[in-house]
Amino acid sequence: MSGYTVIIVLVVVVAISCLTWVFAPKENTTVFRSSVILGLAMCYLMWAITYLAQLHPLEAPRRSDLRPEFAE
Repeated sequence: MSGYTVIIVLVVVVAISCLTWVFAPKENTTVFRSSVILGLAMCYLMWAITYLAQLHPLEAPRRSDLRPEFAE
């Protein structure tokens, strides 16, 4: 797993957004486009932030099963 997954998913989300823009129904077009594209963008951002936070954590995990003299 790498950071390239985030870029690949971004390309997929942009492609789906473009398809939504082109194939939107004729009634309430603006509301439909805005809702779908905004929903895709927010879902992507939430997923990307969570994925990258797990991929590169700010704090390294520490073992809790060590005796105090061996702990750092």
